Amino acid sequence: MGKQRTKYSPEQKVAILKRRLVEIVPVSDICDTYGLHPTVFYRWQKQFFENGAAAFQHTNGKKRNAMEQRNAELEAKLRRKNEVLSELMEEHVQLKKSLGEL
Repeated sequence: MGKQRTKYSPEQKVAILKRRLVEIVPVSDICDTYGLHPTVFYRWQKQFFENGAAAFQHTNGKKRNAMEQRNAELEAKLRRKNEVLSELMEEHVQLKKSLGEL
């Protein structure tokens, strides 16, 4: 049977790339240590550099604003629901009182 494929988390991939970029460990040593094919390592490196600018963008503010707006909408919807439910319960109690059931 063949060798089991190891899945690395994004944090593990960054740590592996860091060994090359910061600690200046040769790619061959890194690949031997982690059982990687060099093309896999270089693909990770390419993805890291292509997507690295995203770490410095302020997209969290946009996402946070959208989530806050969604949260406000849901809270308003819940308030309306509670108001309607309260009115219905009040009418129900009045009806039972008028019928002498309470």
